[in-house]
Amino acid sequence: MDELIGIIIALFVVFAILLPSAVRIIKEYERGVVLRLGRYNRVMTPGIQFLIPFVDSVYRVDLRVVTMDVPKQEMMTSDNVPVTVDAVVYFRVVNAEDAILKIENYVRATALIAQTTLRSTVGQHVLDDLLSERDKVNEKLQTVIDEQTEPWGVKVTNVEIRDVILPETMKRAMAGQAEAERERRAKIINAEGEFQAAEKLGQAAAIISQNPAAIQLRFLQTLSQIATEHNSTTIFPVPIDLFAPFIKSLQEKAKE
Repeated sequence: MDELIGIIIALFVVFAILLPSAVRIIKEYERGVVLRLGRYNRVMTPGIQFLIPFVDSVYRVDLRVVTMDVPKQEMMTSDNVPVTVDAVVYFRVVNAEDAILKIENYVRATALIAQTTLRSTVGQHVLDDLLSERDKVNEKLQTVIDEQTEPWGVKVTNVEIRDVILPETMKRAMAGQAEAERERRAKIINAEGEFQAAEKLGQAAAIISQNPAAIQLRFLQTLSQIATEHNSTTIFPVPIDLFAPFIKSLQEKAKE
Protein backbone atom coordinates (compact mmCIF):
# COMPACT_ATOMS: atom_id res chain seq x y z
CA MET A 1 0.00 0.00 0.00
CA ASP A 2 2.78 2.39 0.88
CA GLU A 3 4.53 1.55 -2.40
CA LEU A 4 1.36 2.35 -4.37
CA ILE A 5 1.00 5.68 -2.62
CA GLY A 6 4.63 6.44 -3.38
CA ILE A 7 4.14 5.61 -7.07
CA ILE A 8 1.06 7.85 -7.23
CA ILE A 9 2.94 10.70 -5.59
CA ALA A 10 5.88 10.21 -7.97
CA LEU A 11 3.54 10.22 -10.98
CA PHE A 12 1.84 13.34 -9.69
CA VAL A 13 5.21 15.09 -9.29
CA VAL A 14 6.28 14.07 -12.80
CA PHE A 15 2.95 15.24 -14.20
CA ALA A 16 3.27 18.59 -12.41
CA ILE A 17 6.76 19.02 -13.85
CA LEU A 18 5.83 18.03 -17.39
CA LEU A 19 2.51 19.86 -17.57
CA PRO A 20 3.94 23.39 -18.10
CA SER A 21 6.14 22.16 -20.93
CA ALA A 22 3.33 20.13 -22.52
CA VAL A 23 0.66 22.83 -22.61
CA ARG A 24 0.82 26.24 -24.29
CA ILE A 25 -1.79 28.99 -24.48
CA ILE A 26 -1.50 30.99 -27.69
CA LYS A 27 -3.09 34.44 -27.64
CA GLU A 28 -5.28 35.77 -30.42
CA TYR A 29 -2.59 38.05 -31.83
CA GLU A 30 0.13 35.37 -31.68
CA ARG A 31 1.21 32.34 -33.62
CA GLY A 32 3.50 29.58 -32.37
CA VAL A 33 6.03 27.94 -34.70
CA VAL A 34 6.68 24.38 -33.50
CA LEU A 35 9.95 22.59 -34.19
CA ARG A 36 10.01 18.88 -33.39
CA LEU A 37 13.51 17.60 -32.86
CA GLY A 38 14.78 20.63 -34.74
CA ARG A 39 12.53 20.17 -37.76
CA TYR A 40 9.54 22.33 -38.66
CA ASN A 41 6.29 20.71 -37.52
CA ARG A 42 3.40 23.20 -37.56
CA VAL A 43 2.15 26.67 -36.68
CA MET A 44 -0.01 26.79 -33.55
CA THR A 45 -3.20 28.86 -33.72
CA PRO A 46 -4.79 30.77 -30.79
CA GLY A 47 -6.08 28.68 -27.92
CA ILE A 48 -4.76 25.77 -25.81
CA GLN A 49 -2.13 23.72 -27.61
CA PHE A 50 -0.37 20.52 -26.51
CA LEU A 51 3.25 19.65 -27.09
CA ILE A 52 5.51 16.69 -26.54
CA PRO A 53 7.79 17.65 -23.64
CA PHE A 54 11.52 17.79 -24.38
CA VAL A 55 10.75 17.03 -28.05
CA ASP A 56 8.84 20.07 -29.27
CA SER A 57 10.08 23.65 -29.01
CA VAL A 58 7.88 26.70 -29.63
CA TYR A 59 8.77 30.16 -30.99
CA ARG A 60 6.07 32.77 -30.47
CA VAL A 61 5.50 35.40 -33.16
CA ASP A 62 3.51 38.59 -32.56
CA LEU A 63 1.27 39.49 -35.51
CA ARG A 64 0.44 43.01 -34.36
CA VAL A 65 1.73 46.07 -36.23
CA VAL A 66 5.15 47.15 -34.99
CA THR A 67 6.06 50.85 -34.94
CA MET A 68 9.79 51.34 -35.41
CA ASP A 69 11.75 54.59 -35.35
CA VAL A 70 14.49 55.00 -37.93
CA PRO A 71 17.25 57.07 -36.26
CA LYS A 72 18.29 60.43 -37.67
CA GLN A 73 20.84 60.16 -40.44
CA GLU A 74 22.93 62.79 -42.16
CA MET A 75 22.88 62.40 -45.92
CA MET A 76 23.19 64.30 -49.19
CA THR A 77 20.38 64.93 -51.66
CA SER A 78 20.95 64.58 -55.39
CA ASP A 79 21.55 68.35 -55.65
CA ASN A 80 24.30 68.12 -52.98
CA VAL A 81 22.38 69.63 -50.07
CA PRO A 82 23.23 68.12 -46.65
CA VAL A 83 20.12 67.14 -44.67
CA THR A 84 19.32 65.17 -41.54
CA VAL A 85 16.34 62.86 -41.95
CA ASP A 86 14.49 60.43 -39.69
CA ALA A 87 11.45 58.26 -40.36
CA VAL A 88 8.89 55.87 -38.88
CA VAL A 89 8.23 52.39 -40.28
CA TYR A 90 5.06 50.37 -39.65
CA PHE A 91 5.25 46.63 -40.33
CA ARG A 92 3.77 43.31 -39.21
CA VAL A 93 4.39 39.59 -39.64
CA VAL A 94 2.06 37.92 -42.13
CA ASN A 95 3.84 34.54 -42.24
CA ALA A 96 5.09 33.31 -38.88
CA GLU A 97 6.87 30.31 -40.40
CA ASP A 98 9.05 32.45 -42.69
CA ALA A 99 9.75 35.00 -39.94
CA ILE A 100 11.28 32.26 -37.79
CA LEU A 101 12.89 29.95 -40.34
CA LYS A 102 14.21 32.40 -42.95
CA ILE A 103 15.67 35.20 -40.83
CA GLU A 104 17.44 35.23 -37.48
CA ASN A 105 15.92 38.48 -36.18
CA TYR A 106 13.30 39.98 -38.46
CA VAL A 107 12.89 43.17 -36.36
CA ARG A 108 16.59 44.06 -36.48
CA ALA A 109 16.82 43.12 -40.15
CA THR A 110 13.85 45.31 -41.03
CA ALA A 111 15.39 48.22 -39.10
CA LEU A 112 18.70 47.93 -40.98
CA ILE A 113 16.94 47.66 -44.34
CA ALA A 114 14.88 50.76 -43.51
CA GLN A 115 18.01 52.78 -42.65
CA THR A 116 19.89 51.88 -45.82
CA THR A 117 16.82 52.36 -48.03
CA LEU A 118 16.11 55.76 -46.49
CA ARG A 119 19.66 56.89 -47.21
CA SER A 120 19.67 55.67 -50.81
CA THR A 121 16.18 57.00 -51.60
CA VAL A 122 16.87 60.48 -50.23
CA GLY A 123 20.08 60.57 -52.24
CA GLN A 124 18.06 60.10 -55.44
CA HIS A 125 15.84 63.17 -54.89
CA VAL A 126 16.51 66.89 -54.94
CA LEU A 127 15.71 68.97 -51.88
CA ASP A 128 12.57 70.54 -53.39
CA ASP A 129 11.04 67.10 -54.06
CA LEU A 130 11.94 65.94 -50.57
CA LEU A 131 10.08 68.90 -49.05
CA SER A 132 7.13 69.31 -51.41
CA GLU A 133 6.50 65.74 -52.61
CA ARG A 134 7.02 63.83 -49.39
CA ASP A 135 4.06 61.52 -50.06
CA LYS A 136 5.71 60.19 -53.21
CA VAL A 137 9.00 59.65 -51.37
CA ASN A 138 7.17 57.82 -48.57
CA GLU A 139 5.41 55.60 -51.09
CA LYS A 140 8.69 54.74 -52.79
CA LEU A 141 10.31 53.92 -49.44
CA GLN A 142 7.42 51.65 -48.50
CA THR A 143 7.58 49.80 -51.83
CA VAL A 144 11.35 49.25 -51.75
CA ILE A 145 11.47 48.10 -48.11
CA ASP A 146 8.47 45.81 -48.54
CA GLU A 147 10.05 44.09 -51.53
CA GLN A 148 13.11 43.22 -49.45
CA THR A 149 11.22 42.02 -46.36
CA GLU A 150 8.55 39.99 -48.20
CA PRO A 151 10.66 36.76 -48.29
CA TRP A 152 10.84 36.93 -44.47
CA GLY A 153 7.05 36.98 -44.08
CA VAL A 154 7.12 40.67 -43.06
CA LYS A 155 4.71 43.18 -44.60
CA VAL A 156 5.66 46.88 -44.47
CA THR A 157 2.36 48.75 -44.33
CA ASN A 158 3.59 52.34 -44.22
CA VAL A 159 6.71 54.51 -44.09
CA GLU A 160 6.64 58.17 -43.06
CA ILE A 161 9.51 60.65 -43.20
CA ARG A 162 9.07 62.42 -39.89
CA ASP A 163 11.48 65.34 -40.07
CA VAL A 164 13.89 66.95 -42.54
CA ILE A 165 16.46 69.17 -40.82
CA LEU A 166 18.33 71.68 -42.97
CA PRO A 167 21.54 73.60 -42.18
CA GLU A 168 21.04 77.14 -40.89
CA THR A 169 22.66 78.65 -43.99
CA MET A 170 20.22 76.77 -46.19
CA LYS A 171 17.26 77.92 -44.07
CA ARG A 172 18.32 81.57 -44.47
CA ALA A 173 18.80 81.13 -48.21
CA MET A 174 15.36 79.56 -48.59
CA ALA A 175 13.77 82.31 -46.50
CA GLY A 176 15.39 84.96 -48.72
CA GLN A 177 14.23 83.13 -51.83
CA ALA A 178 10.66 82.93 -50.51
CA GLU A 179 10.66 86.65 -49.66
CA ALA A 180 11.95 87.56 -53.11
CA GLU A 181 9.26 85.38 -54.68
CA ARG A 182 6.55 87.11 -52.66
CA GLU A 183 7.85 90.54 -53.70
CA ARG A 184 7.90 89.44 -57.34
CA ARG A 185 4.29 88.26 -57.15
CA ALA A 186 3.22 91.49 -55.43
CA LYS A 187 4.85 93.59 -58.16
CA ILE A 188 3.22 91.53 -60.88
CA ILE A 189 -0.20 91.87 -59.27
CA ASN A 190 0.31 95.64 -58.85
CA ALA A 191 1.39 95.99 -62.48
CA GLU A 192 -1.63 94.00 -63.65
CA GLY A 193 -3.90 96.27 -61.59
CA GLU A 194 -2.33 99.40 -63.09
CA PHE A 195 -2.69 97.97 -66.58
CA GLN A 196 -6.36 97.14 -66.08
CA ALA A 197 -7.03 100.59 -64.55
CA ALA A 198 -5.30 102.32 -67.46
CA GLU A 199 -7.24 100.21 -69.92
CA LYS A 200 -10.56 101.12 -68.30
CA LEU A 201 -9.60 104.82 -68.19
CA GLY A 202 -8.75 104.69 -71.87
CA GLN A 203 -12.12 103.16 -72.65
CA ALA A 204 -13.85 105.85 -70.56
CA ALA A 205 -11.91 108.62 -72.31
CA ALA A 206 -12.89 107.23 -75.70
CA ILE A 207 -16.56 107.23 -74.73
CA ILE A 208 -16.42 110.79 -73.31
CA SER A 209 -14.60 112.11 -76.38
CA GLN A 210 -17.51 110.98 -78.53
CA ASN A 211 -20.01 112.87 -76.34
CA PRO A 212 -18.67 116.16 -74.81
CA ALA A 213 -21.79 116.54 -72.65
CA ALA A 214 -20.77 113.44 -70.72
CA ILE A 215 -17.84 115.27 -69.08
CA GLN A 216 -20.17 117.99 -67.85
CA LEU A 217 -22.59 115.43 -66.38
CA ARG A 218 -19.69 113.65 -64.68
CA PHE A 219 -18.49 116.98 -63.28
CA LEU A 220 -21.91 117.76 -61.81
CA GLN A 221 -22.17 114.25 -60.35
CA THR A 222 -18.82 114.68 -58.61
CA LEU A 223 -19.96 117.98 -57.10
CA SER A 224 -23.10 116.32 -55.83
CA GLN A 225 -21.14 113.50 -54.16
CA ILE A 226 -18.73 115.87 -52.46
CA ALA A 227 -21.54 118.08 -51.20
CA THR A 228 -23.23 115.03 -49.68
CA GLU A 229 -20.15 113.50 -48.02
CA HIS A 230 -18.39 116.65 -46.75
CA ASN A 231 -19.74 119.63 -44.80
CA SER A 232 -16.82 121.97 -45.51
CA THR A 233 -16.96 124.59 -48.24
CA THR A 234 -15.25 123.56 -51.45
CA ILE A 235 -14.58 125.87 -54.42
CA PHE A 236 -14.38 124.33 -57.88
CA PRO A 237 -13.59 126.13 -61.13
CA VAL A 238 -16.60 125.96 -63.41
CA PRO A 239 -15.92 125.25 -67.11
CA ILE A 240 -16.83 128.16 -69.34
CA ASP A 241 -18.68 125.76 -71.59
CA LEU A 242 -21.45 125.56 -69.03
CA PHE A 243 -22.18 129.30 -69.53
CA ALA A 244 -21.78 129.34 -73.29
CA PRO A 245 -25.54 129.14 -74.01
CA PHE A 246 -26.29 132.01 -71.63
CA ILE A 247 -23.53 134.22 -73.10
CA LYS A 248 -24.77 133.57 -76.59
CA SER A 249 -28.33 134.53 -75.57
CA LEU A 250 -27.14 137.79 -74.00
CA GLN A 251 -25.14 138.69 -77.10
CA GLU A 252 -28.17 138.16 -79.34
CA LYS A 253 -30.30 140.37 -77.10
CA ALA A 254 -27.66 143.14 -77.15
CA LYS A 255 -27.64 143.16 -80.94
CA GLU A 256 -31.37 143.70 -80.99
